Amino acid sequence: MVVGGVLLFVVGAILAFGVSFAVPGVSMWVIGIILMIAGAVLFIVGLVAMMRRRGATTVERTAVDPATGNSVRSSTTNVDPPA
Repeated sequence: MVVGGVLLFVVGAILAFGVSFAVPGVSMWVIGIILMIAGAVLFIVGLVAMMRRRGATTVERTAVDPATGNSVRSSTTNVDPPA
């Protein structure tokens, strides 16, 4: 999402400030500004989503208890703290 936001922003800036041709009934400046705003919003949403992502690791062990012959299963989950 972050890369898409940057691309939208760049395309919007090109349309708003770098295009000299005119299309009847269409304002390239307005379209460029709209794309720049959408790109900035997408960039911020992507950064927030990246910061909220947390990792978890689960380790499972299975062993046989030599005294009883029963199968013993243990599971441990480690969760990364939020950034």
